[in-house]
Amino acid sequence: MKKFILMLMLFAPIATFAQKFGHLNAQEVMSSMPEFVKAQGELEATAKQYENDLKAMQSELQRKADEYDKQKSTMNDSKKKETEQSLMELQQKIQQAYQDNQQALQKAQQQKMTPITSKLVDAIKAVGKAGGYVYIMDVSAGIPYISDTLSKDVTADVKAELAKMKTPATSTPAAKK
Repeated sequence: MKKFILMLMLFAPIATFAQKFGHLNAQEVMSSMPEFVKAQGELEATAKQYENDLKAMQSELQRKADEYDKQKSTMNDSKKKETEQSLMELQQKIQQAYQDNQQALQKAQQQKMTPITSKLVDAIKAVGKAGGYVYIMDVSAGIPYISDTLSKDVTADVKAELAKMKTPATSTPAAKK
């Protein structure tokens, strides 16, 4: 019995070392994906448009407030109240537009990034399965140390897998004919 336990103790570390571990920088991989670059550009353009719209609304508010300040001494009380109410409504409209824009941008980001993230995860799983890895860890997630001798950097392998998974070009009605 002692020999069996001794043999088990000797071979246990070997079995542990026989397991394969991998790591990658998922942010690096994702930033090299053409669909990610395209989505980022589209999201930035949308954010810029929202920003420009808000600036225009704020400029209009500022112009109307300045106009009110110049003319309020000559206005009667009912006109002052009406103008002040109008300015408050415009301010509320700007705040609502800001909130709506933030929500729309978050929704657009989620819609654009979910398929990209899923594709990356599928590529990581394919590399893990093909290479017989027990775990593939993402170093961009803040893992402080990974042994280079016990864990293989599979970033290039995942990029290669993604290249194999290229999405077919979207077909146009003219292409179908």
